[in-house]
Amino acid sequence: MQRRKFLQNTALCAVAVSATGFVHFNGESYAGDCETTSDILGPFYRPDAPLRNNLLIKGAPGMEVRLTGTVKHKDCTTPNQGAKVELWHCGADGKYDNASDEFRYRATALCDAKGNYAFTTILPVPYDVGNGMIRPAHFHLLVSAPGYQSLVTQLYFSGDPNIATDEYASASTAKRRILEVKSTAKGGKMVLFDVTMTEKLAAEPAALDKLTGTYTDEKNKNQKTIFFKRDGQLWRKAGEIIYGINYDYIGNNTFAQSGLPSGLQRTYAFEILEGGSVKVTDTSLDAKGNKLVRVAIKD
Repeated sequence: MQRRKFLQNTALCAVAVSATGFVHFNGESYAGDCETTSDILGPFYRPDAPLRNNLLIKGAPGMEVRLTGTVKHKDCTTPNQGAKVELWHCGADGKYDNASDEFRYRATALCDAKGNYAFTTILPVPYDVGNGMIRPAHFHLLVSAPGYQSLVTQLYFSGDPNIATDEYASASTAKRRILEVKSTAKGGKMVLFDVTMTEKLAAEPAALDKLTGTYTDEKNKNQKTIFFKRDGQLWRKAGEIIYGINYDYIGNNTFAQSGLPSGLQRTYAFEILEGGSVKVTDTSLDAKGNKLVRVAIKD
Protein backbone atom coordinates (compact mmCIF):
# COMPACT_ATOMS: atom_id res chain seq x y z
CA MET A 1 0.00 0.00 0.00
CA GLN A 2 1.25 3.45 -0.84
CA ARG A 3 2.53 5.92 1.67
CA ARG A 4 0.64 9.14 1.00
CA LYS A 5 0.33 12.70 2.22
CA PHE A 6 -3.33 12.41 3.01
CA LEU A 7 -5.33 14.97 4.85
CA GLN A 8 -4.97 14.62 8.38
CA ASN A 9 -5.79 17.31 6.03
CA THR A 10 -9.50 17.13 6.42
CA ALA A 11 -12.00 19.43 4.86
CA LEU A 12 -15.43 19.91 6.31
CA CYS A 13 -17.66 17.18 7.54
CA ALA A 14 -21.33 18.08 7.48
CA VAL A 15 -24.60 16.55 8.53
CA ALA A 16 -27.10 15.78 5.80
CA VAL A 17 -30.07 13.45 5.46
CA SER A 18 -30.49 10.22 3.58
CA ALA A 19 -33.38 7.93 2.80
CA THR A 20 -31.60 5.08 4.54
CA GLY A 21 -32.66 6.15 8.03
CA PHE A 22 -35.78 5.83 10.17
CA VAL A 23 -39.30 7.19 9.72
CA HIS A 24 -41.30 9.38 12.12
CA PHE A 25 -44.69 11.14 12.15
CA ASN A 26 -44.26 14.92 11.91
CA GLY A 27 -47.86 15.78 12.80
CA GLU A 28 -49.14 15.70 9.23
CA SER A 29 -47.44 12.80 7.50
CA TYR A 30 -44.69 10.25 7.85
CA ALA A 31 -41.28 11.69 7.03
CA GLY A 32 -37.78 10.31 6.90
CA ASP A 33 -35.60 10.79 9.95
CA CYS A 34 -32.80 9.85 7.65
CA GLU A 35 -29.53 11.18 8.95
CA THR A 36 -26.23 10.43 7.29
CA THR A 37 -23.09 12.51 7.34
CA SER A 38 -20.59 13.92 4.96
CA ASP A 39 -16.86 13.56 5.21
CA ILE A 40 -13.50 14.68 3.90
CA LEU A 41 -13.12 16.56 0.62
CA GLY A 42 -9.40 17.27 0.58
CA PRO A 43 -6.81 17.81 -2.15
CA PHE A 44 -7.67 14.63 -4.09
CA TYR A 45 -10.86 16.15 -5.50
CA ARG A 46 -10.72 17.27 -9.15
CA PRO A 47 -13.62 19.17 -10.72
CA ASP A 48 -14.96 18.49 -14.21
CA ALA A 49 -14.64 14.71 -14.20
CA PRO A 50 -16.17 13.28 -17.41
CA LEU A 51 -19.82 12.34 -17.62
CA ARG A 52 -19.79 8.52 -17.64
CA ASN A 53 -20.98 5.51 -15.68
CA ASN A 54 -18.19 3.05 -16.47
CA LEU A 55 -14.84 3.74 -14.80
CA LEU A 56 -13.23 0.38 -15.58
CA ILE A 57 -9.76 0.48 -17.15
CA LYS A 58 -8.84 -2.34 -19.52
CA GLY A 59 -6.14 -4.56 -18.05
CA ALA A 60 -6.10 -2.80 -14.67
CA PRO A 61 -6.38 -4.98 -11.53
CA GLY A 62 -9.20 -4.71 -9.03
CA MET A 63 -12.53 -6.22 -7.99
CA GLU A 64 -15.37 -4.94 -10.17
CA VAL A 65 -18.25 -3.39 -8.23
CA ARG A 66 -21.42 -1.45 -9.03
CA LEU A 67 -22.16 1.61 -6.88
CA THR A 68 -25.78 2.67 -7.15
CA GLY A 69 -28.45 4.57 -5.29
CA THR A 70 -31.18 7.20 -5.38
CA VAL A 71 -30.94 10.94 -4.71
CA LYS A 72 -34.12 12.48 -3.29
CA HIS A 73 -35.43 15.90 -2.39
CA LYS A 74 -35.53 17.07 1.24
CA ASP A 75 -38.87 15.28 1.83
CA CYS A 76 -36.97 11.98 1.66
CA THR A 77 -39.36 10.63 -0.98
CA THR A 78 -39.41 12.72 -4.20
CA PRO A 79 -36.71 11.68 -6.74
CA ASN A 80 -34.23 14.45 -7.55
CA GLN A 81 -33.95 14.18 -11.33
CA GLY A 82 -30.79 15.77 -12.69
CA ALA A 83 -28.89 15.79 -9.40
CA LYS A 84 -25.16 15.55 -10.10
CA VAL A 85 -23.14 12.80 -8.46
CA GLU A 86 -19.35 12.92 -8.69
CA LEU A 87 -17.33 9.84 -7.75
CA TRP A 88 -13.59 9.48 -7.24
CA HIS A 89 -11.37 6.91 -5.56
CA CYS A 90 -7.91 5.41 -5.65
CA GLY A 91 -6.82 2.54 -7.88
CA ALA A 92 -5.72 -0.92 -6.82
CA ASP A 93 -2.27 0.55 -6.10
CA GLY A 94 -3.65 3.02 -3.58
CA LYS A 95 -2.92 6.02 -5.81
CA TYR A 96 -5.23 8.76 -7.04
CA ASP A 97 -5.08 10.18 -10.55
CA ASN A 98 -4.57 13.85 -9.74
CA ALA A 99 -3.27 15.10 -13.08
CA SER A 100 -3.93 12.97 -16.16
CA ASP A 101 -6.44 13.80 -18.88
CA GLU A 102 -7.92 10.34 -18.45
CA PHE A 103 -9.41 11.15 -15.02
CA ARG A 104 -8.83 7.55 -13.94
CA TYR A 105 -11.39 6.38 -11.41
CA ARG A 106 -13.18 9.73 -11.56
CA ALA A 107 -16.60 10.29 -13.10
CA THR A 108 -19.78 12.33 -13.02
CA ALA A 109 -23.35 11.02 -13.38
CA LEU A 110 -26.72 12.77 -13.59
CA CYS A 111 -29.68 11.17 -11.87
CA ASP A 112 -32.48 9.88 -14.09
CA ALA A 113 -36.22 10.59 -13.74
CA LYS A 114 -36.39 8.25 -10.75
CA GLY A 115 -33.41 9.92 -9.06
CA ASN A 116 -31.19 6.93 -9.68
CA TYR A 117 -27.44 6.99 -10.33
CA ALA A 118 -24.99 4.16 -10.98
CA PHE A 119 -21.27 3.63 -11.54
CA THR A 120 -19.36 0.52 -12.53
CA THR A 121 -15.82 0.63 -11.19
CA ILE A 122 -13.42 -1.30 -8.94
CA LEU A 123 -13.44 -1.54 -5.19
CA PRO A 124 -10.80 0.84 -3.79
CA VAL A 125 -8.14 -0.40 -1.36
CA PRO A 126 -6.79 0.89 1.96
CA TYR A 127 -3.57 2.90 1.74
CA ASP A 128 -0.80 4.27 3.93
CA VAL A 129 -1.06 8.03 4.54
CA GLY A 130 2.05 8.29 6.66
CA ASN A 131 2.70 8.53 10.39
CA GLY A 132 1.60 4.91 10.76
CA MET A 133 -1.93 5.74 9.65
CA ILE A 134 -3.78 3.48 7.21
CA ARG A 135 -6.93 4.88 5.64
CA PRO A 136 -9.69 2.30 5.15
CA ALA A 137 -10.90 1.69 1.60
CA HIS A 138 -13.45 4.29 0.58
CA PHE A 139 -15.38 5.97 -2.21
CA HIS A 140 -15.61 9.77 -2.35
CA LEU A 141 -18.90 11.32 -3.45
CA LEU A 142 -19.91 14.91 -4.12
CA VAL A 143 -23.66 15.27 -4.67
CA SER A 144 -25.10 18.60 -5.81
CA ALA A 145 -28.53 19.83 -6.93
CA PRO A 146 -30.11 23.26 -7.45
CA GLY A 147 -31.56 24.70 -4.25
CA TYR A 148 -29.52 22.49 -1.95
CA GLN A 149 -26.19 22.60 -0.22
CA SER A 150 -23.75 20.19 -1.83
CA LEU A 151 -23.03 17.00 0.07
CA VAL A 152 -19.44 15.74 0.26
CA THR A 153 -19.12 12.29 1.75
CA GLN A 154 -17.07 9.10 1.96
CA LEU A 155 -18.38 5.55 1.86
CA TYR A 156 -16.60 2.80 3.77
CA PHE A 157 -17.04 -0.97 3.61
CA SER A 158 -18.04 -3.32 6.40
CA GLY A 159 -15.36 -5.72 7.53
CA ASP A 160 -12.45 -3.36 6.81
CA PRO A 161 -10.14 -3.68 9.87
CA ASN A 162 -8.74 -0.19 9.28
CA ILE A 163 -12.05 1.48 10.14
CA ALA A 164 -11.49 1.05 13.87
CA THR A 165 -8.28 3.10 13.83
CA ASP A 166 -9.40 5.78 11.37
CA GLU A 167 -10.47 9.05 13.01
CA TYR A 168 -13.23 9.72 10.51
CA ALA A 169 -14.51 6.27 9.58
CA SER A 170 -14.78 5.26 13.24
CA ALA A 171 -16.75 8.37 14.24
CA SER A 172 -20.31 7.72 15.40
CA THR A 173 -21.60 9.91 12.56
CA ALA A 174 -20.07 7.58 9.98
CA LYS A 175 -21.92 4.43 11.05
CA ARG A 176 -24.52 4.61 8.28
CA ARG A 177 -21.79 5.12 5.71
CA ILE A 178 -20.12 1.80 6.48
CA LEU A 179 -21.78 -0.23 3.75
CA GLU A 180 -22.03 -3.89 2.87
CA VAL A 181 -20.51 -5.06 -0.40
CA LYS A 182 -23.30 -7.35 -1.57
CA SER A 183 -23.17 -10.20 -4.08
CA THR A 184 -25.67 -10.02 -6.93
CA ALA A 185 -27.62 -12.88 -8.48
CA LYS A 186 -25.23 -12.82 -11.44
CA GLY A 187 -22.17 -13.17 -9.23
CA GLY A 188 -21.14 -9.50 -9.26
CA LYS A 189 -20.63 -7.07 -6.40
CA MET A 190 -22.82 -4.09 -5.51
CA VAL A 191 -22.81 -1.21 -3.01
CA LEU A 192 -26.03 0.74 -2.38
CA PHE A 193 -26.07 4.33 -1.08
CA ASP A 194 -29.12 6.62 -1.09
CA VAL A 195 -28.97 10.37 -0.47
CA THR A 196 -31.58 12.94 0.48
CA MET A 197 -30.56 16.53 -0.12
CA THR A 198 -30.88 19.23 2.51
CA GLU A 199 -30.87 23.01 2.32
CA LYS A 200 -28.42 23.56 5.13
CA LEU A 201 -25.68 21.41 6.63
CA ALA A 202 -24.13 21.64 10.07
CA ALA A 203 -20.37 21.34 10.41
CA GLU A 204 -19.16 18.12 11.98
CA PRO A 205 -17.27 18.64 15.29
CA ALA A 206 -14.26 16.61 14.13
CA ALA A 207 -13.81 18.97 11.19
CA LEU A 208 -14.10 22.05 13.40
CA ASP A 209 -11.27 20.69 15.53
CA LYS A 210 -9.05 20.73 12.44
CA LEU A 211 -9.92 24.36 11.68
CA THR A 212 -9.60 25.85 15.14
CA GLY A 213 -6.37 27.55 16.16
CA THR A 214 -4.32 30.65 15.40
CA TYR A 215 -3.81 31.88 11.84
CA THR A 216 -1.11 34.34 10.72
CA ASP A 217 -1.74 36.81 7.88
CA GLU A 218 0.47 36.11 4.84
CA LYS A 219 1.35 39.80 4.38
CA ASN A 220 1.30 41.06 7.97
CA LYS A 221 2.89 38.53 10.30
CA ASN A 222 1.72 40.51 13.32
CA GLN A 223 -1.93 40.09 12.39
CA LYS A 224 -3.43 37.00 13.99
CA THR A 225 -6.89 35.45 13.72
CA ILE A 226 -8.01 32.93 16.32
CA PHE A 227 -10.82 30.44 15.71
CA PHE A 228 -12.31 28.26 18.42
CA LYS A 229 -15.22 25.85 18.81
CA ARG A 230 -18.20 26.31 21.10
CA ASP A 231 -21.47 24.37 21.18
CA GLY A 232 -20.76 22.81 17.80
CA GLN A 233 -20.13 26.11 16.02
CA LEU A 234 -17.06 27.91 14.73
CA TRP A 235 -16.24 31.16 16.54
CA ARG A 236 -13.67 33.89 15.93
CA LYS A 237 -12.05 35.65 18.86
CA ALA A 238 -12.87 39.36 18.68
CA GLY A 239 -10.82 41.37 21.16
CA GLU A 240 -10.69 41.27 24.92
CA ILE A 241 -14.15 42.69 25.60
CA ILE A 242 -16.25 40.74 23.09
CA TYR A 243 -16.28 36.98 23.71
CA GLY A 244 -16.27 36.20 20.02
CA ILE A 245 -18.31 36.09 16.81
CA ASN A 246 -19.93 32.85 15.65
CA TYR A 247 -20.11 31.70 12.03
CA ASP A 248 -22.52 29.43 10.17
CA TYR A 249 -21.35 26.77 7.73
CA ILE A 250 -22.67 27.69 4.27
CA GLY A 251 -21.01 24.96 2.20
CA ASN A 252 -17.89 24.65 0.05
CA ASN A 253 -15.61 24.78 3.10
CA THR A 254 -16.92 28.29 3.87
CA PHE A 255 -18.35 29.91 7.00
CA ALA A 256 -20.31 33.19 7.12
CA GLN A 257 -21.01 35.53 10.00
CA SER A 258 -24.36 34.70 11.57
CA GLY A 259 -27.31 37.07 11.37
CA LEU A 260 -26.19 39.23 8.46
CA PRO A 261 -27.65 39.46 4.91
CA SER A 262 -25.62 37.49 2.36
CA GLY A 263 -24.23 40.63 0.70
CA LEU A 264 -22.86 41.96 3.97
CA GLN A 265 -21.51 38.75 5.43
CA ARG A 266 -17.89 38.30 6.31
CA THR A 267 -16.83 34.89 5.13
CA TYR A 268 -13.96 32.56 5.89
CA ALA A 269 -13.15 29.91 3.27
CA PHE A 270 -10.83 27.16 4.48
CA GLU A 271 -8.53 25.08 2.30
CA ILE A 272 -6.61 22.02 3.44
CA LEU A 273 -3.20 22.02 1.79
CA GLU A 274 -1.04 19.03 0.95
CA GLY A 275 1.23 18.45 3.92
CA GLY A 276 -1.52 19.15 6.43
CA SER A 277 -1.49 22.94 6.83
CA VAL A 278 -4.70 24.96 6.65
CA LYS A 279 -5.25 28.17 4.69
CA VAL A 280 -8.14 30.54 5.27
CA THR A 281 -9.33 33.30 2.94
CA ASP A 282 -11.09 36.15 4.76
CA THR A 283 -13.50 38.12 2.53
CA SER A 284 -15.34 41.24 3.71
CA LEU A 285 -16.42 44.74 2.66
CA ASP A 286 -14.97 48.03 3.86
CA ALA A 287 -17.04 51.10 4.76
CA LYS A 288 -17.26 52.11 1.10
CA GLY A 289 -18.41 48.71 -0.06
CA ASN A 290 -15.07 47.66 -1.50
CA LYS A 291 -14.19 43.99 -1.33
CA LEU A 292 -11.31 43.09 0.97
CA VAL A 293 -9.53 39.74 0.77
CA ARG A 294 -6.95 38.50 3.26
CA VAL A 295 -5.19 35.15 3.38
CA ALA A 296 -3.79 33.53 6.50
CA ILE A 297 -2.10 30.22 7.34
CA LYS A 298 -2.68 28.21 10.49
CA ASP A 299 0.33 28.27 12.83
